Amino acid sequence: MRAAILTAVGNDKLEIRDDVTLAPMGPADVRVRIRATGVCHSDLSAMSGVLPQPVPLVPGHEGAGEVVEVGEHVDNLQPGDHVVINWSPACHACDLCLGGQPYLCTKFMIESFSNGRFRLGGDTTAFGMAGCGTWAEEIIVPWQGAIKIDPEVSWEAAALIGCGITTGVGAAINTAKVRPGSTVAVIGCGGVGLSVIQGARVSGARTILAVDPLESKHELAKKVGATHAVTPDQVPDAINELTGGAGFDYGFEVVGKAATVQTAWQITRRGGDVIVVGAGAMDDMWSVSAFSLLFEGKHLHSSLYGESDVRHDFPYFAKLHQAGKLDLDSMISARIRLTDLNDAVAALRGGEVLRQIVVID
Repeated sequence: MRAAILTAVGNDKLEIRDDVTLAPMGPADVRVRIRATGVCHSDLSAMSGVLPQPVPLVPGHEGAGEVVEVGEHVDNLQPGDHVVINWSPACHACDLCLGGQPYLCTKFMIESFSNGRFRLGGDTTAFGMAGCGTWAEEIIVPWQGAIKIDPEVSWEAAALIGCGITTGVGAAINTAKVRPGSTVAVIGCGGVGLSVIQGARVSGARTILAVDPLESKHELAKKVGATHAVTPDQVPDAINELTGGAGFDYGFEVVGKAATVQTAWQITRRGGDVIVVGAGAMDDMWSVSAFSLLFEGKHLHSSLYGESDVRHDFPYFAKLHQAGKLDLDSMISARIRLTDLNDAVAALRGGEVLRQIVVID
């Protein structure tokens, strides 16, 4: 089968190979034919080493497809089911899972660093990003990594739900619990930032400010729910105009940089909530004074995978999309083929494109 291979961390180019095979399935595994997969900034971070991954690597973690085969211990899925790939499968047995935080479970993530699911040329082991590797025609994941979804949902929309939508909408609904009538600022208008905007809109926020240096992204931000859109240098005026200088109830950082975390902290009002959604580098440090941390009364949250229990949230977000509450179609900037991935990666690095979707027939 075909797959895109990163042979070394830091490489700009992928190898598109057709001699890739899969390792044998285990009794609790599922084999999925990928039908659509997104090209996400986290994939670039895996390629550059910001998000450490073993190599050779099949990138890709945001995907959807059709179940082809199930292991003998799998009784909740069957061939033909439409599924969204869950890049952070939960074991449902550890203290975190049982305590209501399945998005923090690392059992399968840790195992994926030593359990390569792909074979190159028959005998060389290759790994899937986050244990997935959706930039391939087929993948094998534990059954917890394949969540059944309504077959009426398009493959492209289902793929977006697998990461960008769940991460962003979940940050607004699950982590921040945005209140109706509140004010929200979102720093970064990529796919996840736009999803945060949509989550804030669905939650009933009255003012949603989108902040991005690229004015080309402002129109789409407003289309999916932002009430206002500005460049970073226009933020001080926006704070005065929209909040009377007090700051926003919620400040979302969706870039993954210490500098933008600082900005989110600064534009959030006293007693407000600062939510870090972007995936940053381990050595990109940010600090706040102990005085400010206490006396400004702000609440600092991280939001990993939208704090979602995907067994509920994947189908829930799909229903919101089907009801016209989440606009997923507008977030797709291009539909491409697997063989176009190098061009897609270059375009994403350029910053102008939003979410490119690889469609695999």
